[in-house]
Amino acid sequence: MTFCSELLDFKLIPDQSSGELKLKLSSARFCRVRHCPVCQWRRSLMWKAKAYKILPNVVNDYPKYRWLFLTLTQRNCPITELKENLTLMNKAWQRLTQRKKFPAVGWIRSTEVTRGKDGSAHPHFHCLLLVPSNYFSGKGYIKQDEWCQLWQKSLKVDYKPILDVQAIKQGKQPMQLVPELLKYCVKESDLVADQHWFLELTRQMHRVRCVATGGALKGYLKALEEEPEDLIGESDEDEVDEGHLRFGWKRKERRYRMVE
Repeated sequence: MTFCSELLDFKLIPDQSSGELKLKLSSARFCRVRHCPVCQWRRSLMWKAKAYKILPNVVNDYPKYRWLFLTLTQRNCPITELKENLTLMNKAWQRLTQRKKFPAVGWIRSTEVTRGKDGSAHPHFHCLLLVPSNYFSGKGYIKQDEWCQLWQKSLKVDYKPILDVQAIKQGKQPMQLVPELLKYCVKESDLVADQHWFLELTRQMHRVRCVATGGALKGYLKALEEEPEDLIGESDEDEVDEGHLRFGWKRKERRYRMVE
């Protein structure tokens, strides 16, 4: 992580409309550590780009369906028990989606972990649910209190977990929630707040899948479950390369400088 992204290589690409040259990242030395702030940011960009590209197809294929944004939490846990608690939450999610009252025909779920003031871990899920158009008018409508009860039963806990559910207004697109859904799995401020917490977080979240899809959305968004192989992005086949500019990170100056 210390040497991550210290050298950036940009292509000079002509803008199709103005003809002016613009910079496009061609290669970089990324460390690819999950919780590296730079790599986490690039990974989030890759996921968002895929979601923005694919979700319009879902909207076209399910024009009368509606969307819900659901946030599920549980009580904070010691950072040393995070993996165990994430496993329990994943099992609870599976139980929730298998309940008869679960209204979604498809879903996207991302995992986020924040740091408590006492150094504990606060894991929670952000979920985008695709529901039938009659969800809000039929008997299957679920109020927030009922959502809490369903999640509590799925978690198998004796307390009422905090939960939030919002409906996307009719006519609006789910793309507006992509930044919230596919943001960093851990905030940068939490990563640098405590060295020991960060190291334990890295151990606890090793090989943990942070993005999952299911139901009718599984086929559309399966690519979101995979870690992006390339944090650079795809190049167009007809892209014209007019040269390269390279920038190196100058540690003492805390800025990039052009290098030959």
